[in-house]
Amino acid sequence: MRKKTVVIGFMGTQLDSGNGSGRWEKWRPTVSLVQHEDVVVDRLELMYTDRHEALAQQLKRDIATVSPETVVNLVAMAIADPWDFGDMYGALYDWARGYRFDTAREEYWAHITTGTHVAQICMFLLVESRRVPGVLLQTSPPKKQARGNAGSVALIDLDLSRYDVLARRFDAEHGDALQFLKSGIATRNPRFNALIEEIERVAVRSRAPILLTGPTGAGKSHLARRMYELKKSRHQVTGEFVEVNCATLHGDGAASTLFGHRKGAFTGAITDRAGLLRTAHQGVLFLDEIGELGLDEQAMLLKAVEEKRFFPVGSDREVASEFQLVAGTNRDLRVDVAQGRFRDDLYARINLWAYTLPGLAQRPEDFEPNIEHLLARSSAETGRAVRFNAEAKAHYLRFAQSARAAWSGNFRDLSASVTRLATLADGGRIGTALVDAEIQRLEWLWDRGPARGAAPDAIDLGTLLGADAAEALDLFDRLQLEAVVRVCRSSRTLSEAGRQLFDKSRLERTVVNDADRLRKYLGRHGLDWEAVVAAD
Repeated sequence: MRKKTVVIGFMGTQLDSGNGSGRWEKWRPTVSLVQHEDVVVDRLELMYTDRHEALAQQLKRDIATVSPETVVNLVAMAIADPWDFGDMYGALYDWARGYRFDTAREEYWAHITTGTHVAQICMFLLVESRRVPGVLLQTSPPKKQARGNAGSVALIDLDLSRYDVLARRFDAEHGDALQFLKSGIATRNPRFNALIEEIERVAVRSRAPILLTGPTGAGKSHLARRMYELKKSRHQVTGEFVEVNCATLHGDGAASTLFGHRKGAFTGAITDRAGLLRTAHQGVLFLDEIGELGLDEQAMLLKAVEEKRFFPVGSDREVASEFQLVAGTNRDLRVDVAQGRFRDDLYARINLWAYTLPGLAQRPEDFEPNIEHLLARSSAETGRAVRFNAEAKAHYLRFAQSARAAWSGNFRDLSASVTRLATLADGGRIGTALVDAEIQRLEWLWDRGPARGAAPDAIDLGTLLGADAAEALDLFDRLQLEAVVRVCRSSRTLSEAGRQLFDKSRLERTVVNDADRLRKYLGRHGLDWEAVVAAD
């Protein structure tokens, strides 16, 4: 069954006017709605300012003459000044809020026409915001005025996804934004690509705090800056990108650095200081290692994030700063909250958008594109083209993706390694001999454990599990668990321990998550990472 067509329009006191017979010789936008043979209007909701009642009644009679099947509802509005945007939008908004739209049986066209009438701007906004669930109906006058010439009509759907050309442009812009956040690196890891795709959407649509978690060198600072630059290119921020490592903030200087201070607030405060939060006004504040902040500073930060106002040190007057917070940490803040080192309310506030950046070793398929990117960057900086020969590249990639490679510094380690290879490459070619030397250097840099051949440390499973649970273990399970605990205690992170323990089977998996596999193994014995390493 055909849906009824309902047109919503506002009467124009100039273009729609006319009382004598000559009115039929001119184009009147409201009357023209029903003068098109191929356009059926079942109902017209015609709004008008209440002092123009006579003209509204005349239009109703004229429409009945041309299209008697069209029902005209006259809607009088008490608007003092139709050119006052606030008054007009408020009146139309209130009408739309109270109107009973029936989208199952009716379709709605909001009428706009030539000129810059405030009512038409408001009508556009109501459709764009979906307060009026329909499309725009645009009417235009004929080139030559003549009796019965209804001009032209066109429907405009503000759902831009329905326009193929526009949709392709938006898709291209979306793809450009993803490449921008990834620094143009054609990463192949599905999990990482999906992560960046969501971060892109959040970065351009939200000003809420964002929490980036991941190991040192995983790229938190770099990603935060790219997010800022993306927002700036969209004119969403006008201020600066302000970055600070909270691990470098101590004592009175921590609050002063972040929130500023008044002259004389403490010894050494010889002038007023604005502080980084005010420096980041209308921009982005990146607080790296936010878990290192003291509890007092956390409380002050919570107020600043929620209210956009705070007290500088030593001041009894609040100051304001509108900034977006991006926080970074390599710690599990859930553990810090449970142990009282991090405020629960602040964690809840910054945890709306939380993302964990995987370490380099968790993205084995991304070594090659990252290496190519680093070589290209080196060539651009030095003006000297450098590349691997095929055998050397395969040799380096095998090592990079193996359990022998710790990559404890993540991308910092990889960047330093490629820089060394590019610098030492004679004739711009990296050969196997150079790769062998670099591998030895990396293994030496990562070798911080006990000397080889030393007796393994004794593992007290009774303390970890409890005497009864330890006694109930088979010898096989006991020896396996002791070996796993030993590897955990010699590793810096759960992921690093997992890479060593699953060094062969991980190569056969399409999705590598060594940390999750190890976490589940420990969980079967009632253990977690924190308990294992804390008992060391």
